Parts: sequence; C-alpha cells; structure tokens
Amino acid sequence: MNSQPMPRPETSGTPTSPAAGTRLDPWLDAYADRTHGMRASEIRALFAVANRPEVVSLAGGMPFLDGLPLDSLAQVAAQVVAQRGLQALQYGSGQGDETLREQILEVMALESISAHPDDVVVTTGSQQALDLVTRVFINPGDVVVAEAPSYVGALGVFRAYQADVVHVPIDEHGLIPAALEETLTALAAAGRQTKFLYTVPNFHNPAGVSLALERRPQILEIARRHGVLVLEDNPYGLLGFDRDPWPALRSYDEDGVIYLGSFSKTFAPGYRVGWAVAPHAVREKLVLASESAILCPSNASQIAISSYLATCDWRSQVKSYRELYRERRDAMVGALSEHLPEASWNVPDGGFYTWVRLPEGLDAKDMLPRAVTARVAYVPGTAFYFDGTGRDHMRLSFCYPTPERIREGVRRLASVVSGERELVEMFGTGGDEPADDVVSPAPDVV
Repeated sequence: MNSQPMPRPETSGTPTSPAAGTRLDPWLDAYADRTHGMRASEIRALFAVANRPEVVSLAGGMPFLDGLPLDSLAQVAAQVVAQRGLQALQYGSGQGDETLREQILEVMALESISAHPDDVVVTTGSQQALDLVTRVFINPGDVVVAEAPSYVGALGVFRAYQADVVHVPIDEHGLIPAALEETLTALAAAGRQTKFLYTVPNFHNPAGVSLALERRPQILEIARRHGVLVLEDNPYGLLGFDRDPWPALRSYDEDGVIYLGSFSKTFAPGYRVGWAVAPHAVREKLVLASESAILCPSNASQIAISSYLATCDWRSQVKSYRELYRERRDAMVGALSEHLPEASWNVPDGGFYTWVRLPEGLDAKDMLPRAVTARVAYVPGTAFYFDGTGRDHMRLSFCYPTPERIREGVRRLASVVSGERELVEMFGTGGDEPADDVVSPAPDVV
C-alpha cells in the first residue's frame, strides 16, 4: 500500500495566525487577562545601577546580615545535613513542619498572640502568604481597602489578581478610624463588597508609623461591624527601638484577623520562611492553595530555622538588630536635619524606613534618574499608591547601609534636591499628576 507523506508541521514555534500576538511577543493574545496587569518596572534598570558599590542605596529594605552569628549558623547548617539530612532534603507537609509551627507560637507570644500549632500555615516568605490570601478571597474587580501609602509588594499582588484597591489615609498614629469608617460606608452604599482590609500596623512600610494602641480595637470594631476581614502584615513588629512589642491585632480578634509573619527581617530573608495564622476554615483553604502552588514549603529552610531557634539565643539576636537599626535611624534623621531641613519626615521608632516629603513642586519619580547619576538611590512615593500618586514623597531605607554611608547618601541626595529646586524655580512644575504606567520597583525594593 502506498502511503501519502504527512504535511510538514510548522517549525517556527510561533502562532500561525497573523492576528495572534506581535513580532516581539507572538503569544500576547494568549495570556490571561490578569497577566496584562503585570508590568516590568521602568526603574528596574536604575536599581541595577544603584547596586553598584559606588552608589549609596537608600532604596532596598534588606536587613543587615553582617550582624548575624555566621559561625554558629554554619554549625547549625552542618548539623542539619549530618543529623536530619534525609528529612531536610525530602518533601514535607503542605502546612509546614510541626516543630517549627510550635516555635512560631513562641515568637508570636511576644505580641500577645495565643494560638495553636494547627492555626499556623508555613509559607515561602510572607509574600507567598499575601498571594495565597488574595488568591483565596479575590475575584476580578473585588475591593481591597489598604492604607495610603501601602506596601508595594502587596499592591503588586492585588493588581495581579485584578483587585480594585481603595486607599484610606494614615497619619502619625497610623490608620485613621474615622477615615476607615467613611470609606467602608461609602463602598457599601455603592453596593461594593470589601473583601478585606490590608494593614501594616507596626513600623509601617513605607511610612514608618505604628497604629496607636487606642486605635487598634477601634479599627477592629469598624471592620467587624462592616463584615470585613483584616489582613495584618507584621514583618517588623519585634524591631521597636525603645519599647516592647505592642499587642498584634490578631491578639484582639482571632476570628476576624489573618496574621502574617516572617523571619526575613528578624533573621534572614534567604531562607524564605514566613507564616500565616488564620481562622480554621480559612486556614484549610490556605493550605490547599499552597499545596496547589508549591506542594510544600522547603523542608531544608524550615529545619534550619527550627534548629536556629532551638539552639541559638534568637531573642538576643533580635535585640542586637534593634540596637543596630536604631543607630542607623539616628544617622538618617540627623543627616536629614543637617542636609535637607527644607523637607519633612517622620521619626520612626522601629523598622527600616523613613517617609520623606519633598519641598513644594518636586517630583521624586522624575528626580530619581538624576539622583542615581549622583550615586544615591531611593524609592519614589508613586510605588506605594495603587493610582500612582505620591510623587512628592520618597521612601528612604536605613537598614542596610552603615551610618557613614547613610550620611553620605543623604548629603548627595540633598545636592540633587537643591538642583531640582533651582529648576522648579526657573521653569515651574506640573504638579502631582497620577501616572498611568506606575509599576512595582525591582525585587530588592521590599
């Protein structure tokens, strides 16, 4: 029997329809709708330059790991491999290692949280916990209420899941209860359901403020009355400079709050271990969502952190970090007072960041390329607003550079600001217009 040759398949590896995609991306029309909200950072290239040693980066929220007892950690790592290597290198529980979950309870007890190990879900950093909560609760167009400004990594997650973020203002005492009440009432009147309130109550990123003690039950009462879940993101809560940790929102309300924690700021971000504490039914859904995404968090990272907590004086390490970051905070505030008195800023009592308002007419986003040219970097305020406002602000991070580098960085920044003010005085300014193309900074700008 004679057989006819089969037609040759297309070998170009690209769609054959001329209407599909573009020459730069032939699969453009195949992406899910939510993918089109994921945008590359237009300042990513600037931060690649900012990471050069000659540039003082006041941008990234990276902990100062030189303060860790690396010799002790090396011994812990060797013991993990030698004694528990087969377990550490194997798959594990989707909810996380039970011993570590018990130890996490000890950490949270410092903020008056009482929970059971079964309430805890270990995640790949608290960023994954943010993603899981959003994935579980948010449909396209759903409302998330968040502080203004708000953590850029959270805004990126909300945008990726096509949420509509409605901002509520904060002041020097954190989220304003009356403003939250007004916002939730207006949303309800418009027939819009708020799925959750996202808040960073302690040493806020980027604003550096903390939610006042008297406001905490007020915020929870407002959320409870409106039937709104609270998502409490708390990576900095143990890093107060001059006071013990305040009670977490979760300690007031176990049923209405999902609490997110992390070892990235109090230990080391390279292990990528965070956690969520949630009401029972929500916890079960978070575990299922996590298993579908990653099967299980890293056993090696979990066992390494568990061994560190069991064998090292982690409380003294946290105290050491508090003293180290307080010294850097003082260097930042002192340098701003000396070199940029025409600006205004908060004086944080913990955490990593200072939120600086520029003199009238200056645009932090437009100024950034010239700042990097002057060998100093920061994060423009636009990154921390869903609608791209905030051009008159910048976030300065004091956690990673030495005090000497901080002072030099602020000196360089002051020179740039002086030059910008001269330009504004000469040519005027267009004001703080929302930007349609605002996107998240590079990964090191946490």
